[in-house]
Amino acid sequence: MDPGIPEGFAILRIGGDFIAANGPLYLRHEGGRVQLGFRVESRHTNPMGICHGGMMASFCDMLLPLVAHRQVPDVARRFLPTISLQIDYLAPSPAGAWVQGEAQVLRTTRSMVFAQGLVTADGVPVARASGIMKIGPEFGGPEEAVG
Repeated sequence: MDPGIPEGFAILRIGGDFIAANGPLYLRHEGGRVQLGFRVESRHTNPMGICHGGMMASFCDMLLPLVAHRQVPDVARRFLPTISLQIDYLAPSPAGAWVQGEAQVLRTTRSMVFAQGLVTADGVPVARASGIMKIGPEFGGPEEAVG
């Protein structure tokens, strides 16, 4: 484990070329608390040397369904494609920062999941996200089913 990764986090094993190019992401799941994180590398930054908004949006888009998979047993093995994602960018995340997010499922219906989350960089709030995900078909295990 990289010494720059906070204690309790482990590499999240999810497949696909996107995460291979933009990861790794790290997961800490203790009780009902689920946290996702990554270290901002130069490949994640914009010309100003801060985490690109697109990377932050992608991170939030993975955070919300990943937490839903672990907090709501009925959707744990379901594909959760994003219907709507809102992000408020609160502050910059500089290169080298540890970015970490937590989220909560607000409501589930027969066909949708509503969630919100907060992302910090080295403890400073940097993004607030809320989203709606469609409950899709069964798709392997929780690590494989990120929307």
